[in-house]
Amino acid sequence: MEILKKIDDLLIGWGISPSRADMLDQFIAFALILAVAFLADALCRKILLKVVAQLVKKTKATWDDIVFDRKVMVHLSRMVAPVIIYLFVPLAFVEVGSSAMDFIRRICLIYIIITFLSFVNSFLKAVYSVYSEREQFRDRPLKGMLQTMQVILWLVGGIVVVGELIGRDPLSLLAGLGASAAILMLVFKDSIMGFVSGVQLSANDMLKVGDWIEMPKYGANGTVIEVTLNTVKVRNWDNTITTIPPYLLVSDSFQNWRGMRESGGRRVKRSINIDMTSVRFCTPEMLAKYRKIQLLKDYVEQTEEVIEKYNVENGIDNSILVNGRRQTNLGVFRAYLTAYLKSLPDVNQELTCMVRQLQPTDRGIPIELYFFCALKDWVPYEGVQADVFDHVLAIIPEFDLQVFQSPSGRDFQRVLPAASEEKGA
Repeated sequence: MEILKKIDDLLIGWGISPSRADMLDQFIAFALILAVAFLADALCRKILLKVVAQLVKKTKATWDDIVFDRKVMVHLSRMVAPVIIYLFVPLAFVEVGSSAMDFIRRICLIYIIITFLSFVNSFLKAVYSVYSEREQFRDRPLKGMLQTMQVILWLVGGIVVVGELIGRDPLSLLAGLGASAAILMLVFKDSIMGFVSGVQLSANDMLKVGDWIEMPKYGANGTVIEVTLNTVKVRNWDNTITTIPPYLLVSDSFQNWRGMRESGGRRVKRSINIDMTSVRFCTPEMLAKYRKIQLLKDYVEQTEEVIEKYNVENGIDNSILVNGRRQTNLGVFRAYLTAYLKSLPDVNQELTCMVRQLQPTDRGIPIELYFFCALKDWVPYEGVQADVFDHVLAIIPEFDLQVFQSPSGRDFQRVLPAASEEKGA
């Protein structure tokens, strides 16, 4: 105040009228405040921030490096100049409540609010970057949470800025918006539903980044790569991207293969059809051949002892095949496949492993192999499955069995010459 009075006296001494001298000294004082404000801003950006950045690089922590890399502190430094102007502008305008001072302070306050919102927004992004790189948080829908917080931040900030522009209390303005709640819900319908669905998906542990999900209705079959407020992105196995709104994952059903990955194995359930006309009782010669197979030796001998004991106890003549119990080539084949599966190192023996018959059809008797492969990745899993059935197809003739398949061109080539010979004869 004394400085302004001295400047005012000096100007009057130079022959300037008192009213004009008041305007000039206020302008000079305001110019000095602007100079100090921008000087402080330059010092913060050019010197203070660089010094702090150098100190941060020397620390062992990584989060502070990310904060400075994301230019978070730059947004905070931008608040220095408007804060100084807002605090010291009353010194330039002596008349309290003057329209010029109110306008300048209002502009400064709005700039401070927007800069602070930018700072908080950048800080949230930096926090997201820090936690998204940590192993224990990589499968969490952090991006959806970030976007939710950003929407709330800018919505509240926008209401405060509008309230400051029109000179109304933000709380009363927010209360007045309650009458427009229906319109707001319509505008932010997808965001609100996405937020609620994201909370449900996370709380119920239904979906994580990295999960393999399958949703045929929407053409999704692949790995979840991103979970946001409004979309869930799935990279399909053909490298296409499918986007699904989160609320559809809650309202509709989808298949998540995470349980398979976390379990001890991936299921194989595949059958092969056997021609029913090739099923027969085992002869002594056939049993002698089967005993030479290492995986069947104990089974054949133990089963023969049980059958012989049963037939003796019941007075059944072993020479008559239709009487009593007999081994069949199909039964021995099933026993062989069971022993074969249990001998494979890539089959999890702690989970269900069996070979069973399904309902006979006009295409033969389906023999189903049901087991769990310890290798769960797609390519190794398919390799194990293919190796098993390669072996099954190759070993079937050793048991005097035949695979049922529809007649092909080769079958007709065999039949036609035989029919021609009979006709000629």
